[in-house]
Amino acid sequence: MAFPILYSFRRCPYAMRARMSIVRAQFQVELREVILRDRPEHMMEISPKGTVPVLLLADGTVIEESLEIMQHVLDWTLSEEEQHWVSRNDDEFKFHLDRYKYPNRYEDIDEVEHRTAASLYLMDLDERLASEPGISEALSDALFPFVRQFANHDRDWFDVQLWSHVLEWLAKNLESEAFKVCMKKHKQWVAGDTATTFAPS
Repeated sequence: MAFPILYSFRRCPYAMRARMSIVRAQFQVELREVILRDRPEHMMEISPKGTVPVLLLADGTVIEESLEIMQHVLDWTLSEEEQHWVSRNDDEFKFHLDRYKYPNRYEDIDEVEHRTAASLYLMDLDERLASEPGISEALSDALFPFVRQFANHDRDWFDVQLWSHVLEWLAKNLESEAFKVCMKKHKQWVAGDTATTFAPS
């Protein structure tokens, strides 16, 4: 294969942060946009768990976790603090985000309670963003797709909360050229399609 192959889904925050790292590093891949209800056979062969993103390297190595894709592409070794924030984001915040955004998927869920619980993380993140030095670009990319998803569920409510640094940070990321490249729309990939090169140098 000419380039590593990335199976991705545009709106998935995990896939989003993997693509952000690819854009930042100008790491060329063949992008294969997936519709999750119609997963490609090849993707399921190399990664039976069926989630995105999946990165297939030229030597046959398969990387199935978004954070590991970021680490590979960026040659990024997380500091203790970075690991702390990623863990809080991926475990604590994502848990409440899912139940806030998709309450019908769970039993006996109060979405407002989960919004409140998720807000504790965002207040802590706001305090961290206000301090010096700021967080690294890689860590920012690992976190903000999930905050974006949370914000978009009720933007009117989100925008009047007392996390001014989070609001400024989120806006800066959403307006960045890297994010515009990351979120460019691509049609669903099917076997036999002409390769789509993503994040060219």
